[in-house]
Amino acid sequence: MRRTAFAALCLAAAATAGLTGCADKKPEGPFAGLSGSEIAERAMKATTGAPSLRMKGDVQDDDTGGTIQIDMALDKKGQCAGTISMGGTGKAELIKTSDTLYMKYDEEFLRAQGEGDSKEETDAVVSFMAGKWTKTAATGKDAEDMAGFCDLDTVLAGTDEGSTDAKRGAATKVGGVPAIVLHEKDGKENYTAYVATEGKPYLLKVTSDSKKDPVAITFTDFGKPVPVDAPKGKVIDLDKLGD
Repeated sequence: MRRTAFAALCLAAAATAGLTGCADKKPEGPFAGLSGSEIAERAMKATTGAPSLRMKGDVQDDDTGGTIQIDMALDKKGQCAGTISMGGTGKAELIKTSDTLYMKYDEEFLRAQGEGDSKEETDAVVSFMAGKWTKTAATGKDAEDMAGFCDLDTVLAGTDEGSTDAKRGAATKVGGVPAIVLHEKDGKENYTAYVATEGKPYLLKVTSDSKKDPVAITFTDFGKPVPVDAPKGKVIDLDKLGD
């Protein structure tokens, strides 16, 4: 089945669609004379070309079938900073520099991740780690999954290569930024994208009504530095445990 550019972006982000099948209107404005697909292609090129951005919203967790809430700034240097919550159960903060991954978990998050372990084991982990910053080498085995997610090129890989049959929708605003709505259908799934009409045509938001991979993600802070200052105070060095 043809994989649309919007669908590819949603899946790459691993994060309520509007109407579909509408006419491809071409009103006057910043994209006057351009079709929905032409606008989508410009948006994909601008977004994947950004050196950094911030992603915020909900994505599907393929492993658990649940939802992951993310609020993450990341760049093409492999750096990131933000928070992750699994199904709204607790929160983990993270900062990844070029060589170190810092993580801090709250008690609720740790207890949810310890499901299946004994109460004694979970209590011990909570007592040791809850509310405390930890660190590990970014190249270490335990940091591999997160390291891949933190690289913007990896997250958006291939999203500017798919074809698109996007249709133009109405003018709107996303977070106060003027935008145009684009609608697209991929099989039975509907995708809606919001593209900035001022400045570069960045994607500001992408949503889908997919039951298997529902996504609702906003994109902001294009080109802004990722705040990757190391945590202050005591940090638990996980790589030295057991030495």
